[in-house]
Amino acid sequence: MNFDKELNARNLSCPLPIVKTKKALNDMTSGQVLKVFSTDSGSVKDMAAFAEQTGNPLLAQEEANGEFIFYMKKK
Repeated sequence: MNFDKELNARNLSCPLPIVKTKKALNDMTSGQVLKVFSTDSGSVKDMAAFAEQTGNPLLAQEEANGEFIFYMKKK
């Protein structure tokens, strides 16, 4: 999937992946896609909830080698 910005939130515990995702999205323009890497298993639920609460669509998520990868579009 194409993305405009990448965020490394590996080895960060809740709530830091969400805090850093929010900050990264604030620096982006509407329609851009953020790719987030996280190793916190709690981020799966957190990213879904964050997307729903903020209206920034979670386009996709995947897991590979103990990492969680999220693609979020700035509303």
